[in-house]
Amino acid sequence: MYQEKEHVQCLIIGSGPAGYTAAIYAARADLKPVLYTGIVPGGQLTQTTDVENFPGYPEGIMGPAMMEDFRKQAERFGTQIRFGYATSVDFSQAPHKVVIDEIKTITADTVIIATGATAKWLGLPSEQKYNGFGVSACAVCDGFFFKNQEVAIVGAGDTAAEEATYLAKLCSKVHMLVRRDEFRASKAMQRRVLNTANIVIHYNTETQEIVGDGLNVTGIRVVNNKTQEEKVIDVSGFFVAIGHKPNTDIFKGWLDMDETGYLITKSDSTQTNIEGVFACGDAQDKIFRQAVTAAGTGCMAALEAERYLAAKEYETVI
Repeated sequence: MYQEKEHVQCLIIGSGPAGYTAAIYAARADLKPVLYTGIVPGGQLTQTTDVENFPGYPEGIMGPAMMEDFRKQAERFGTQIRFGYATSVDFSQAPHKVVIDEIKTITADTVIIATGATAKWLGLPSEQKYNGFGVSACAVCDGFFFKNQEVAIVGAGDTAAEEATYLAKLCSKVHMLVRRDEFRASKAMQRRVLNTANIVIHYNTETQEIVGDGLNVTGIRVVNNKTQEEKVIDVSGFFVAIGHKPNTDIFKGWLDMDETGYLITKSDSTQTNIEGVFACGDAQDKIFRQAVTAAGTGCMAALEAERYLAAKEYETVI
């Protein structure tokens, strides 16, 4: 069916901090890794501007530039980096099969999944226009840039509540936009929000447009979905906290995942339920979702892949 075939020791799917870090460690272990970048080489960080919370960059760095550094370091140790994306897998037996771009079959002794996750957006044109210029999907990543300023956050679940209270420690005022007349967050998280003095909750409120001066966000136009009253709230930052979708659809039926699609790994490990298949980064982390934690799990995945192959080689010898 597929004309092109190739066998590798270590196949890495994805090219964010997790994938590139896995590549660095796997290459240094002489696993001769092959990495496929996915549709967005460099992952979510290529769609951000300043990154100031990754160790080793005291002056900060632009997200795309940081991912370029990661790529160069992975290539320096011999990683083959290729543009392409995985379209299907077959983990029924070893070696594992992964189809790239629907035309090439790779068989691999080990597979490291670093496909990441994609933030859910409201779908407003102005949201994408000002993405990185006042619009963000990560309060922990970008909240610092809005210190002592007024911001808004949209969402009603635990993540939105947690990020709102985080922003409240940095910002002068946080406008929390809740579409319905109640939260979806747990009672404990609701209490944290309600007991934070500088969080103003706007119930039954939907965002119509993000207002800006052409360079940065200056406010948001909202509407009360019960009274139809419209108003503009002056803010310099707009945070979207309506969830993330892990990029794991092709692994359904093969790998254990939770109800939202995050891959489930063994405790203190990146090992999935399939021997020789490891998952790292935002594809399996719905809690922290930081570049530095993704890089850490990428390191873990490569080390575990190396140990897995060493154990298999030992079994063959004896």
